[in-house]
Amino acid sequence: MSEAEAPGTEVAAPRPPRRLGRAADAFLRRREATILVVAVALLIYFQSARSEFLSNDNLVNISQGTAPYAIIAVGEVLLLVSGEIDLSAGMVFTLAPFLMHYLVDYYGMYPIIAIVVALLAGAVIGLLNGAVTVLLRVPSFVTTLGTMFLVQGITLTTSHAYPAEIPSAAQGLAGWFGHADWSELIWCLLIVAFFHLVLIRTRWGLHTVAVGGNLLGASEAGIKVARIKVGNFMVTGALAAFAGILEAFRTSTIDPSSGGTGAMFTAVSAAVIGGTALAGGSGTVIGALLGALVLAELQNGFNLIGISANPFNIILGVAILVSMILNVHLARLRRAGRS
Repeated sequence: MSEAEAPGTEVAAPRPPRRLGRAADAFLRRREATILVVAVALLIYFQSARSEFLSNDNLVNISQGTAPYAIIAVGEVLLLVSGEIDLSAGMVFTLAPFLMHYLVDYYGMYPIIAIVVALLAGAVIGLLNGAVTVLLRVPSFVTTLGTMFLVQGITLTTSHAYPAEIPSAAQGLAGWFGHADWSELIWCLLIVAFFHLVLIRTRWGLHTVAVGGNLLGASEAGIKVARIKVGNFMVTGALAAFAGILEAFRTSTIDPSSGGTGAMFTAVSAAVIGGTALAGGSGTVIGALLGALVLAELQNGFNLIGISANPFNIILGVAILVSMILNVHLARLRRAGRS
């Protein structure tokens, strides 16, 4: 009998380093892990380079550069997880505040009702995208590409390509809908928290993952694939409209050049960088928020340290490529951990 097995010998407690190793491994297996580390690293770097990076005014700037794109990214995550994409979200972002302006200034509608109608219009555009994609079997890339130009044309034609002011009757709502320093971020966090729970805790979220992961299997299991996809298109359209209204109130102007493809691609980039797979079947709403935060940190930090905005797209392109490589690698780790 060895000394370790001798009577009266105490069994050694589990070693803390091993526990720490398991914790680190579990953390790295999470989709949000990599982008969270990047976000913290950027915060430390830019704060060390310029002490005003974490000042209150600059944090407000970062939050306002994060919130609208994170809100659109939430919808894009739901669509990407279900195997689709919406290229028209940025144009819905631009159109929605104009609809509010028309309804209030030309038709005398109460501002809060006009906002609700604008959100419903975004959902209707999503319904159109979903119907064409699901019922007519047109790829969502093509469907929403066409809708993108259609909505852009409607916006430019009705506005004559001129910006408009926020309706005077709606000024009382400005503080609640984006004009106050932190209101945009508060809306963003509420939306992210709600749809995070929807995606991981509800039947709708589980069915969304199933549809994107195995369309045929989900259909044979009795999941109503068309309803899931169309519903996610409608959510994306409504969220894009809401983000556009928030941004209009924040800037106190309704601009036909705001949003557009830039807002859409930023939102999709945030979703992808945050760990959502373009092939469908997996994604994370919190990761999309962190992805939008990283992009806002980069743009804001570049401005503070005096780097031209021109290299930003280079950084963005590298970030997307690296994030996709890491996503593939982490997916292998997760599969290995389950086997």
